Amino acid sequence: MVSQRFHRPIKITRHAKERMAERGISEALLLDLIETGKAKHKDDTRLWLFKHYPECDDNLICAAAVLEDCIIIKTVMHHFQLEAAT
Repeated sequence: MVSQRFHRPIKITRHAKERMAERGISEALLLDLIETGKAKHKDDTRLWLFKHYPECDDNLICAAAVLEDCIIIKTVMHHFQLEAAT
């Protein structure tokens, strides 16, 4: 997968893949989240990408990411609250 938004390849960690499987989050939904979700930066390289999906009844879907030569998706969450991203 490659992000058009960030102009770099996407790498999904083993941990993130496990959380995606547990939470029923497909790679297509993750790619949509990366491309169209809101971003909250922790610093120059770390950020949260989040978005509400009407078909999901468990609050915001969020990916914790690191921007390097590629986008590294460290984990994927649901029941995300923006206040937690500080």
